This record gives sequence, structure tokens and C-alpha cells, in this order.
Amino acid sequence: MGAMVTKLAPRIVADPKIQFGRPVVEGTRVDVGTILRHLSAGWNLETVAREFALTREDILAAVAYAANVMSNQRYTDDRSDG
Repeated sequence: MGAMVTKLAPRIVADPKIQFGRPVVEGTRVDVGTILRHLSAGWNLETVAREFALTREDILAAVAYAANVMSNQRYTDDRSDG
């Protein structure tokens, strides 16, 4: 890994020189958001793996990373009642 690469989770890294620093699968330019968008559109793991030259473990790592990020988010309701 280069000096600017940040390991975010197993198989998931961020590098300002790759995909504008978005989290990607290590060794690829495939960002976590792309994987999630395709899964949410109904693609199965095998199709995502084939289309993006990933392994099943890469995809599961991306989903696990996203789940971890979301579980650590704080949500507030900014709507006012008046």
C-alpha cells in the first residue's frame, strides 16, 4: 500500500488518488457505493463479482464495511414542529 492509502476495514481502503478517496475494494478501483447500488438494484453476488472482477469475499467485505459505517452514524430529525 502507498503512503496515502488508508486501510478502513479488511479488504477496504481509501486513497485520494483512486475514486476521489472513496472507499474501494483493495487492489481495485471498485468503490463500495457501486457495489451496494448494484446489489440494491437486484444483482446477485455472483453477477456483481463477475461484472467487476471481484470475489464473493470482496463483496461481503464491502457490505460489512457499509453496515459498520451506518451503525456508527448518528441520526437527528431536523424538522421543526413550528
